[in-house]
Amino acid sequence: MEGGDEFVPPPECPVFEPSWEEFEDALGYIAKIRPIAEKSGICKIRPPPDWQPPFAVEVDNFHFTPRIQRLNELEAETRVKLNYLDRIAKFWEIQGSSLKIPNIERHILDLYSLAKIVTEEGGFEAVSKERRWARVAQKLGYPPGKNIGSLLRSHYERIVYPFEMFQSGASLPPCKPRPYESDDVDKEYKPHSIPLRQSVQPSKMSSYGRRANRLQPEPEPTEEDIEKNPELKKLQIYGAGPKMMGLGLVPRDKARKKDLQPPPLNLVVKDEVKMKEEDEGSTDDPGKDEPCTKMTMRLRRNLSNPQFVDSFVCRMCGRGDDDEKLLLCDGCDDNYHTFCLLPPLTDPPKGNWRCPKCVAEECKKPAEAFGFEQATREYTLQSFGEMADTFKADYFNMPVHMVPTELVEKEFWRLVSSIEEDVTVEYGADIHSKEFGSGFPVKNGKRHLSEEDEEYARSGWNLNVMPVLDQSVLCHINADISGMKVPWLYVGMVFSAFCWHIEDHWSYSINYLHWGEPKTWYGVPAVAAEKLEEVMKKLTPELFEFQPDLLHQLVTIMNPNILMAHGVPVVRTNQCAGEFVITFPRAYHSGFNQGYNFAEAVNFCTADWLPMGRSCIEHYRRLRRYCVFSHEELTCKMAACPEKLDLNLAAATHREMFIIVQEERKLRKALLEKGITEAEREAFELLPDDERQCDKCKTTCFLSALACTNCTERLVCLYHTQDLCSCSTDKLYLRYRYTLDELLAMLHRLKVRAESFDSWANRVKEALEQEEGIKDLEALKEEAAERKFPDNELLQRLSAVLADIERCRSRSAELLGGTPSERPSLQELRTLVDTMLNLPCVMEQLEEVQVSTGGAEWKQPSPGPSAAHVQALLEEGALLPVAAPACELLAGLQEQGRWLGQVRHTLRPAGGEVTLAVLRSLMEAGCNVPQSVSVETAMGELQELLTIAERWEEKAQICLEHRQKHPLSTLEAIVNEAQLIPVQLPNIQSLQACLTRARAWVTDLEEIQNGEHYPCLDDLEGLVAIGRDLPVRMEELRQLELQVASAHSWRDKASKTFLKKSSQHSLLEVLCPCVEKSKKREEDLLSSEADSDVNVLGLTAQDLRDPGAIVMAFKEGERQEKEALLRLQDQPVCVCGGVPRPLLYRCQLCKDLFHGGCVPFPSVLSPVNLPIANPLCWWDWDTCFLCLRCQRSRRPRLETILALLVALQRLPVRLPEGEALQCLTERAINWQGQAKQVLDTPELQGALQRLQELKEMQTRDENEEHKEENKGNREDVISGLENGIKKPEIPSVTGVESLVALIPRLKGPVIELVPSTRAQLEELLLEGDLLEVTLDQTHTIYRLLQAASPPPRHSLNTLIQVMGRAKSWVSRNCVEVL
Repeated sequence: MEGGDEFVPPPECPVFEPSWEEFEDALGYIAKIRPIAEKSGICKIRPPPDWQPPFAVEVDNFHFTPRIQRLNELEAETRVKLNYLDRIAKFWEIQGSSLKIPNIERHILDLYSLAKIVTEEGGFEAVSKERRWARVAQKLGYPPGKNIGSLLRSHYERIVYPFEMFQSGASLPPCKPRPYESDDVDKEYKPHSIPLRQSVQPSKMSSYGRRANRLQPEPEPTEEDIEKNPELKKLQIYGAGPKMMGLGLVPRDKARKKDLQPPPLNLVVKDEVKMKEEDEGSTDDPGKDEPCTKMTMRLRRNLSNPQFVDSFVCRMCGRGDDDEKLLLCDGCDDNYHTFCLLPPLTDPPKGNWRCPKCVAEECKKPAEAFGFEQATREYTLQSFGEMADTFKADYFNMPVHMVPTELVEKEFWRLVSSIEEDVTVEYGADIHSKEFGSGFPVKNGKRHLSEEDEEYARSGWNLNVMPVLDQSVLCHINADISGMKVPWLYVGMVFSAFCWHIEDHWSYSINYLHWGEPKTWYGVPAVAAEKLEEVMKKLTPELFEFQPDLLHQLVTIMNPNILMAHGVPVVRTNQCAGEFVITFPRAYHSGFNQGYNFAEAVNFCTADWLPMGRSCIEHYRRLRRYCVFSHEELTCKMAACPEKLDLNLAAATHREMFIIVQEERKLRKALLEKGITEAEREAFELLPDDERQCDKCKTTCFLSALACTNCTERLVCLYHTQDLCSCSTDKLYLRYRYTLDELLAMLHRLKVRAESFDSWANRVKEALEQEEGIKDLEALKEEAAERKFPDNELLQRLSAVLADIERCRSRSAELLGGTPSERPSLQELRTLVDTMLNLPCVMEQLEEVQVSTGGAEWKQPSPGPSAAHVQALLEEGALLPVAAPACELLAGLQEQGRWLGQVRHTLRPAGGEVTLAVLRSLMEAGCNVPQSVSVETAMGELQELLTIAERWEEKAQICLEHRQKHPLSTLEAIVNEAQLIPVQLPNIQSLQACLTRARAWVTDLEEIQNGEHYPCLDDLEGLVAIGRDLPVRMEELRQLELQVASAHSWRDKASKTFLKKSSQHSLLEVLCPCVEKSKKREEDLLSSEADSDVNVLGLTAQDLRDPGAIVMAFKEGERQEKEALLRLQDQPVCVCGGVPRPLLYRCQLCKDLFHGGCVPFPSVLSPVNLPIANPLCWWDWDTCFLCLRCQRSRRPRLETILALLVALQRLPVRLPEGEALQCLTERAINWQGQAKQVLDTPELQGALQRLQELKEMQTRDENEEHKEENKGNREDVISGLENGIKKPEIPSVTGVESLVALIPRLKGPVIELVPSTRAQLEELLLEGDLLEVTLDQTHTIYRLLQAASPPPRHSLNTLIQVMGRAKSWVSRNCVEVL
């Protein structure tokens, strides 16, 4: 079954990461890793991280047309199956039927595998006779027990068996048509030239569409079809798998007449196929409309033929009887009995019928070569990338960067092995960089390169540079060979693949992935190349039958698991962006792209490739494959200028040239033996390649070729002299490029160049083994540089010897000159002497250095010396020219004594406290002094003291970290115990300081709590902040935190009661009188800067702690507030600071004018914007306006404030806001008392009664109007007095706009007040408006003053217009939101 085995990735190929030094020499590094890497065939190289060449392609001008790849046509075995389906489909189509592949177990039936297994089991007859169809089903992978064997037999008998009979030749007559001989095959097959690789176009009659149709589900047979076909009746009764799907061949004419006979068991015929017949004149047939059989039609058509009787004889049996069973071929007019055919036909077919001979002639035609076709669309990089990413994201249903490479790899090999799924991708392959530009920077003068770009343009890893390096053979080819010397570009998408192939001329290749998703590679080493070819030819011989160089066309792939199962070693790798992949000579490689990417590749050849290149030409000669260049021409060109060759290349060229010359001598000798003596010189390099190719093997000739004077258009190489022509020998002549003597001279010059290194190497060996002069050694090194000898072990030894000589010279000069940078040790001096003795030359300074060595022999100090004695010995040793070993010992003893003295001084009782740093430095110094018993004892004492000190430090650190606070007594005990240690402990000292602060905190708390008044909130907050920072657990702190929290809670509640939302004032500022010390109209009173609490009453922070000072300041603030207000009531400036413009409204308190829209105005109707009950009572309209400066708070009612004062009395904390609130409450109560006293006078009580009567009268008149609504207009008289208001009809008031019509009709005043009463009310209203408290008396006084004045028509009109505009703006915004 397809896809039964999951793909198993092969092992990874070697990966190399060169250092910068190794990376400098590209071909040198590849030669270095070759012994390891070529064993795998391919390898991956990761450049150093900083090597990041820029992408130099001009993206906007880059256009290309990709190739179309159908994945299941790439894989060799899958293509064999598809080709088999094409042949069997063609077989049936010729006979008038079309192929539909049956489905079994929800998968299409693999007809190729079925036919192959049946053949292996002995054929159809043997399998049927021995009932082995169940075994066939098992081998095909179907589960047992479902009776699938019988279904397979039915399908085989109907579809495959006739084709297999035809293939075996059993169905052909005794006189078979001449099969295609091998020579004819050769004539039909044309090998592809290398420059046109992969350019084979698919057949115009492509089978791809037919394949897709074949895989469509078959139409269900009708009841009529079942009745006519006995086999369909059987399938209705029994058989495994889906019922009625076993025919495989469906008639084209679904509307057959019912009187027609059913088709034979082994064939379901279709309606007539229209084919041209040269000898048929049906248009002139007089009996064309007569209902007759094909046989009678043929008889009537041939009545004029005198030998027509002889033509009606069966070609199989030779008899003419049973003419009703005699069939006439529509192709060749031969006759066959239906029972003589194999397999026999039960009934004559009803359509065009071809005999086995005609079918064989048609099916035996050679197949066209397989290749990729070009897409019809041209892409840019951007459009191709969008297509590729969309395809991958849709295929895997996830973002492209999240698809695992393992998943893509398994899916790729599943798709290429499936005959059911047709997935098509596009691949921009073999795009010429000469035309579109390389991805690497190139110095071609077309664009300016930066300094960094020029560095990459010169790099040996630049794919434009590598093929033409001095060590590369290809640099000696003048032509720009696209793909070999000039890189090719590759733009890939997911699943786009490059098939199994080796490089042209078996050269190296290098591929660099500029950017994009990875490229997956598979490689096979050169030693297994023939094994791979053998396996592929063995598994798919059908592909190689008509396309022998199939593997050279890059169009065939095979699963690596299959190759590995047959013993072919395969490796893999994922090439990521910025990485190189190297393929080695004759290493087969293939792979596919994981997604959208851009790569560049080129070939290169080094000296070690030359033998492999010659073997490749011999291989091409056997395959008759074109060459890209002449290997002989390349070798001779290098041999002509040996002095320009790298030494390794010269040696390799000499070996290659020697073999070529020997072979050429042998071939020319063979010509002489045949009697061909004529010759002429020919400059083959000047001829086009197609004019100097061997007519037999297609090899490009250079050294020699055989030509004929009669057949001037042909020539052959000397390996195929017998294939030129049949002319006599005297007509043949040799065309040669060089004589044998010239070739030998070239070989000699190569030998001199190659052996110059051997001569130099011998002289270097002699110089290094004998004592030569220094100048001789330097001359040998200079000679190596002049002749460009390669870096080798001998040259490295010579360079090392010269470096040692120079180092010994300089060191000796420093030592003997008395100016050494530092005194050498005795061991260094001895090493210097040994080096000078081992040098292959005589050093003049050797004896003097040896004398200095003798002075360093110095006596060792006696045990236990005194400090003075040690000092004297050190001074004596300092005068020596060499650092004697005893000096180090003496210095150690001196340092040891000094250290012990420091320890004794530190640990003595009178030494004072030491720090931890001193102890640690002594411990560290003690580790570096020479060890002794005294040192170890002192180290022990220091360690013990340090351990104790660190333990107490750790305890103190834990107490200081606040993770768990401890009581004061516990901390005091810790500090007291730690003070007994003679070491200064920073943490203990910090803890002691914390204890001191804690005691001071307790003292401060007691003083505050025992004071005359409750403590202020600021004082308590300061104590809480200090107490929280202390690492001491104090019970008083918790109580203080609760008191502070309750005070904050009260202040927050008071703030919510008084302060407006987003208010810029503090609570204390709102509660206190507004003292306008420096009020300026041009300032923005909505500024974020508010007065501090200290500046509100003009008190200092200390004064705020005194309740008496706050009360006095509050009283003074009341007086100043009133005076300032009276002073500023004549300065009209809006809050916006703009110039006056229409629709200005005046504040009742400060008399400032404000623009409509700058501040919120009263709503006129009522606070909730409800209709006015009595619209003519204009004194009840909501027209009282206080600006933001005058009304700073919400102005809660007095009852709410009293509740806050009750909560304040419960607090054991004093707040400045509480004192201010008490003063405000007292002020409000006093004013309320005054207002009540004034309002209770008879005059004002009468005025209020008058206003109530007017209101009731208006209400009564309106009710009467509603009762008499059908009558005419009536005048409503509110009062008969001269102060009454008369109005014809009062319209209903439903909005602010409706009040405009009432303004001209308003009359007043409606009450009268004596001037003294009026002045008293105005003063009360002024003081009431200053209060930040809402009182009912304020509104009453305002009504009285309004009613005692004329209606302010202008102000009312302005206010109504402002409110109308505001309402329209709100409505418009609501509509836009909806």
